[in-house]
Amino acid sequence: MSKPVSRWLPGLLLLPGPLWAAEVLLLEPSVITGSRSAERSFDLPFSVDSLDRTTLSEGQPGINASEVLQRVPGLVVQNRQNYAQDLQVSSRGFGARATFGVRGIKLIADGIPASTPDGQGQLATFDLDSAERIEVLRGPMATLYGSNAGGVIQLFSRDGEGPPQVAAGTAWGSDGLERQRLSAEGGNQWGGFVLDTSRLDTDGYRDHSSARREQSFAKLTLHPDDATRLALSFSDFNQQSDDPLGLTWDAYQADPRSTPAVAELFDTRKSIDQQQVGLNFERQFDMGTLQSTLYSGTRRVVQYQSIPVAVQSNPTQAGGVIDFERTFHGGSLRWLQPVAALPGEFEWIVGLDYDASEDDRQGYENFVGSQLGVKGRLRRDEIDTVTSLDPYLQANWRLGDWSLQAGLRHNHVEVEVDDHYLSNGDDSGRRTYQQTTPAVGVLYAFTPALHGYFSVGQGFETPTLTELAYSPNAGGFNLELDAATSLQYELGLKAQFGEATRLNAALFQIETDDELVVASSTGGRSTYQNAAQTLRRGFELSLQQQWSEQWSSSLAYTYLQATYDGDFSSAGRPIEAGNRLPGVPATSLFGELLWRPSDTLSTALEGLYRSKVYVEDSNQQRAAPGYALFNWRLRHEHVLQQWTFGQTLRVDNLLDRDYIGSVIVAEGNGRYYEPAPGRNWYVGADLAYRF
Repeated sequence: MSKPVSRWLPGLLLLPGPLWAAEVLLLEPSVITGSRSAERSFDLPFSVDSLDRTTLSEGQPGINASEVLQRVPGLVVQNRQNYAQDLQVSSRGFGARATFGVRGIKLIADGIPASTPDGQGQLATFDLDSAERIEVLRGPMATLYGSNAGGVIQLFSRDGEGPPQVAAGTAWGSDGLERQRLSAEGGNQWGGFVLDTSRLDTDGYRDHSSARREQSFAKLTLHPDDATRLALSFSDFNQQSDDPLGLTWDAYQADPRSTPAVAELFDTRKSIDQQQVGLNFERQFDMGTLQSTLYSGTRRVVQYQSIPVAVQSNPTQAGGVIDFERTFHGGSLRWLQPVAALPGEFEWIVGLDYDASEDDRQGYENFVGSQLGVKGRLRRDEIDTVTSLDPYLQANWRLGDWSLQAGLRHNHVEVEVDDHYLSNGDDSGRRTYQQTTPAVGVLYAFTPALHGYFSVGQGFETPTLTELAYSPNAGGFNLELDAATSLQYELGLKAQFGEATRLNAALFQIETDDELVVASSTGGRSTYQNAAQTLRRGFELSLQQQWSEQWSSSLAYTYLQATYDGDFSSAGRPIEAGNRLPGVPATSLFGELLWRPSDTLSTALEGLYRSKVYVEDSNQQRAAPGYALFNWRLRHEHVLQQWTFGQTLRVDNLLDRDYIGSVIVAEGNGRYYEPAPGRNWYVGADLAYRF
């Protein structure tokens, strides 16, 4: 990875971050995502936002990325209130159809993909406590990050700096939430360290939704000389969670806290155990810079589903228990070279990314005799391998009032299935997906405070293993699925008014061919097809204002018209052109008013609005209604010599509104709706000691 684009003052490693880390609005944050080298976001011809450490931590629980990502326009991040299925994330409509986890959006942490080569990932693996910042890239230039990059969400952990310090925190909240955290950090000119571990327990808002999460992160940074940086990181993520499933509309109306009877009957649940180690190396050679990353890890998942016993009588059915152990590894190599011989400021970048994952996957019946919710007979046994090898070339050129960003990437993704369960036939097979995707963006500085830009790029989205897993006509893999391709356009404006106001606005259009949509959803399994063309047009606006030394505000607005651009059929039903894409609200609005009367006290009021969301392709089923929420937070800190004491109070959904927090797109049993809590609270206390 590149060196951090800004150095933070030595801060206390608290549950929330130090209030004084950002006393004024940062009008020109530097970012790496998109250009791959440190640049002011104001000077880049694409939409990219940076959330700093204070934003990530001040008055936030630090549990889910949805706490802060909702302030980024174009991004819809919804908390399912179901730790078994993770957050629901979409970027300009990409990823909206995911029924669990994140797909179609590239997740990266410290240069290491948190997404598998087929495009699946989980934001829960992001360690928010150790984050320095999160950068979010939308639009055409995201395609330079490879297949399944409808957007990029990239986390950068901080380097340990300053005198050694230790910290501890504890928190309590609604629905039996408890959280404890221990941490330490420090560093000097030769290197630094960060250690962090936390544990979360919750009963969950709904019945049968309890969870326990244990998360640890360690990072050692070394600076052998002024030209070299080496960072070694290790992360451990362990989670056990019940799965309350979705509700039908009638069940939601009767009791939003309820769970379907089958969830209790089969004891639906999921366990995740993941470890990962990564190494980042950076070395400057005269004007050029070499950057490389290596990583490796394992992930074990066991999930008990509610598939009825009778459904599993089909010999091609893979059972109601998913059990796999994944090994993954990869690396990247990148060279950044300025060219002094050309006029202006020119830099070319050449790189190669390699990623591989191998799943040793089994499926079992979820019953033994009359006992349900236990692991029974083997019904699936295979090795699933996905690899990607992508070279790319990129150029950044600033010439007078003009700036150019251009790139070309060749995406090569191979999927291979080695079937060991042959009693129902051999479902082994292999499929290769490849596409070369160009992207270019041009920015013109009308004045030093007003920049306009235009960008265009091609996207490439392969099916995930989950979407390939079942064929509409048989039980085996559907290797006939093609990749979806897209053409994206973006026209934007970036403006600064004085020293305290920043405005970004963007118009965009995305045309997609061979969009993956549900072909059928029965018996607890969804199959997919390339059947649709889609058209997404929208507008994004973000506005940040520092009214005075004490008062500031921010606003993020998104309008997205996401429709099918051609007729097709799904689950035997005709779907007409003009229907809305499910899982995508047309309007999203976030606003915040922050008051910081002193360096030790801050309080803020947050507002969030989302319009209604359709739940399936025909748009005939009841859409999840729109909603508006208000949240309030308070943070106080007190410094006594080498000690710092902090307190956090947060109340979400102040007006106690009933609403659907997220939806399960095209759920075969009509259980589309995932209710969110009414008024709920969170209180935390922490202390830190600096040596």
